[in-house]
Amino acid sequence: MADKKKGAKKAAEKMYADVPAKGSGKALAKKPKKGPKKGKDKTSMKKSPKAATVNAVVEKAELLSSAVVYQGPLFRVLHDKLIEPGGKHSERDVIRHNGSVVILAVDTSKSKKNPWIVIERQYRHAANQYLWELPAGKLDAGEDALAGAKRELAEETGYAAKKWRPLVEYYASPGFLGESMKVFVAEGLVAGDAHPEDDEQIEFRLVKLSDVLKMIEKGAILDGKTLTSVLLYSRLTGRKRKK
Repeated sequence: MADKKKGAKKAAEKMYADVPAKGSGKALAKKPKKGPKKGKDKTSMKKSPKAATVNAVVEKAELLSSAVVYQGPLFRVLHDKLIEPGGKHSERDVIRHNGSVVILAVDTSKSKKNPWIVIERQYRHAANQYLWELPAGKLDAGEDALAGAKRELAEETGYAAKKWRPLVEYYASPGFLGESMKVFVAEGLVAGDAHPEDDEQIEFRLVKLSDVLKMIEKGAILDGKTLTSVLLYSRLTGRKRKK
């Protein structure tokens, strides 16, 4: 028993060997920092880190030359020689396009919590399959984006809308495609007659937002503009998929 007490005493002495006696004036090893005391200047207290802000700094490349290598009815392909903002010389093949509009047409007449969304189904040769999409279309040269969105919705679905607001603008594939896509939310729908272009064969229907979200989760919707627009709208409005 005595040996155990001696062993415990030695262990304790070893544990506190580096702790100076009171009033010795020696600094404590690994002394924990104390929090700010009451009455101290608040400016000395550490503040919680703020969320990072993104500054939209526009830096453009210096274009040395640009040659049209293809010109079609919808877009043109350019071969550009340039100096990038970082000083690197490069050559790029870029598809130039007037831009497009996307319409998220929402019918809240039956339910505001789970509105109906206008979606289309049409064959896309580039994807080699039929795709479910939101109504969308290209802008004419110099055309106002909102005017173009109203025109496309009427042409493809026959709908007009009483209320319009922008949702988001994005670039679908900025590595080689200069097409900007502007998304608008259209509300207060009024039905009419569709008059699509000659090369468009479109069928459309109204689907509940919750069912569109289910289609997305199951991989039934592969179109990028539809994924971007519906998911962002659902998040901003606080609506979730119903189980």
